[in-house]
Amino acid sequence: MRRYTVFVLTAFMIVLAAVAGTAIPVDADKKISGVPTGELTAYTTLPAETAAVLSEVYERENHVRVNFVPMSSQEILQQIKNDAVSDPTVVRTVDVVLTDSKILEQAAALNLLTPYSSETNDAVRKKFKDEQDRWVGIWYDPIVFCANKDFLRSTVDIPDTWEKLSKATNMRVGITDFLAADASANLLLQMISNFGDAKTYEILAGIHPKVVQYAKYLSNPVRQAGMGEVDISVAVESETLRYLNNGYPLKIIYPADGTSYMLTGFAITTSDDAKTQLAAKFADWLLSDEAQLYLQTNGFYFVPTNPQTLAYKSFAGKNLELLNNNQNFSDEQRQAFLNRWINDVRLK
Repeated sequence: MRRYTVFVLTAFMIVLAAVAGTAIPVDADKKISGVPTGELTAYTTLPAETAAVLSEVYERENHVRVNFVPMSSQEILQQIKNDAVSDPTVVRTVDVVLTDSKILEQAAALNLLTPYSSETNDAVRKKFKDEQDRWVGIWYDPIVFCANKDFLRSTVDIPDTWEKLSKATNMRVGITDFLAADASANLLLQMISNFGDAKTYEILAGIHPKVVQYAKYLSNPVRQAGMGEVDISVAVESETLRYLNNGYPLKIIYPADGTSYMLTGFAITTSDDAKTQLAAKFADWLLSDEAQLYLQTNGFYFVPTNPQTLAYKSFAGKNLELLNNNQNFSDEQRQAFLNRWINDVRLK
């Protein structure tokens, strides 16, 4: 059984503190000295709290201000399209984008992105970036099984695959509603892409009778497992690690037959040479240990795509099996799969 624990976070932070200086939560040092020597406008789907950490730390350490503009994925794609004008005298309103890789794939296909390459992004594995360097994955957040430690001590039959979770008995399960969050819907679609629709619905139908509640938020299944309200939750790892680091009695189990993940990527949209240079430096910083250190110090835990970082090397589940056969379903297909889950699984 493939079971792993949290990052070797203490050792990682000690080593990185020596590299990045004294790592402190952003809220503990609000002052940014000096006037920024550069400025970037970034469209993003990141939560405001995550964007604030990156913006404030980067400006403090590199004297370049990054103005994050929160948008939905589709709004970002539309704004990039609107911004891509042929008139070189028109100033673009956005310089970089930090969002779900699926949106970046669409933008790249429409030639809306400016390629960039560096020694840093060259280290990222091919499956996490565009072949023509038009975007690069920064980090990803996989779906895991989040188990209550008391439950683990009471049983020897611990599920470590989707099939085993489906067939397990005498078990309470927590999971986020597939209609409530992109990460949950992505799990359904990636399972269908890799296991086939019939097998996927068979697995979900087996899990359904054990579900205590289909949660509305990604954090709720983790809290349920930590509080002993369920035995195992299907959850995003970032929330699981956050609760684990806050002292909740949890254990991470990585599905041996593969799991879905949300990949957050970075792309440059500006055609201005000076802005492009600033953007490339920002991209390399996002791929660095320093960025990961500050994120983790402020309670945000993602798996970095750069295998050269200490954060990646310290990550116990870095060799987890990912579901990578991702079909590009249309909006109509996506909705049809969700409707089928409602009618054939949840309402039965």
